[in-house]
Amino acid sequence: MPATPTKPRQKTKAATARQDILAVAARKMRQTGYSDMSLRDLATEVGMKAGSLYYHFASKDALATEVMCLGVEVVQQAVQTALAKQPDSTARDRLIIAMHVHIETLLSESDFSSAHIRCYPFVPDTVRNELTTVRKSYDKDWNDLICAFLDKPAEAAEVRHLRHALLGALNWSLEWFDPSRDDINAYVKSLAHLLPE
Repeated sequence: MPATPTKPRQKTKAATARQDILAVAARKMRQTGYSDMSLRDLATEVGMKAGSLYYHFASKDALATEVMCLGVEVVQQAVQTALAKQPDSTARDRLIIAMHVHIETLLSESDFSSAHIRCYPFVPDTVRNELTTVRKSYDKDWNDLICAFLDKPAEAAEVRHLRHALLGALNWSLEWFDPSRDDINAYVKSLAHLLPE
């Protein structure tokens, strides 16, 4: 009987280690920021030597880029999935659904999303450049929703202004939202009152 191949098991172990590294990095970036995140401390927390991190990620920048990409992708995916289930909703309702799912996902997947929001202004230009595609993709989703709601073309200033206003208000909730005091539905309803009729 031939020996059981070990490659799949090694891949699984490597994939698990990679996920552990990403999760710890996201939490550390959220707590201390990009500059103060120590790869040595990160490696200790996941139970490996600092040099072993480079088996999974070529550099601190590469690790930060993946964490921050995931922070956008998880929210974008959740919003797209929710909207796909409501294809016949009005443009206003679709915008409100997106607002609700965006904030709900931000708060439940907060390490990755918060790492992106909090660290983006402080990461090197090379990391920001790597994030351009994923950020533009999600911005386009919001532009499409807002264009349909306002009945304006994508290049209209109102579309850009409303996107910045809504995403800014939703993203800032990471800093103040307290589930023992605040309610997602109530907050989205308050924001919806600000939408033009």
